[in-house]
Amino acid sequence: MNNIKRALISVWSKDGIVDLAKFLIDNGIEIISTGGTKNELEKNGILVTSVSEITKQSEIMNGRVKTLHPNLFGGILADRDNKRHINDLDLINSSLIDMVVINLYPFEMEAVNNNLSLE
Repeated sequence: MNNIKRALISVWSKDGIVDLAKFLIDNGIEIISTGGTKNELEKNGILVTSVSEITKQSEIMNGRVKTLHPNLFGGILADRDNKRHINDLDLINSSLIDMVVINLYPFEMEAVNNNLSLE
């Protein structure tokens, strides 16, 4: 755990996320999070950095686009042993993200089982 300093959390289902976030905070890990997840964590007294603080942008397209940004993906994808990658992060005023916690939109449950129209 000692090498993990920052975690990005963006989940559809919030089951268990508060307990996980408390564990991360108790181990000195900064949490970056998106809208609904951020609200759930803050409601439970967990300090969270908003994705928009990192990206300097609001989410768009009804929340469909919020984490697709160089300041986040650069931090996730950077090769920590490559000095150029680390310098690139410095140039965009970003830093490493060591852990990503996600669960995806339950398409079958939400669209197929609820018989949603194509629109």
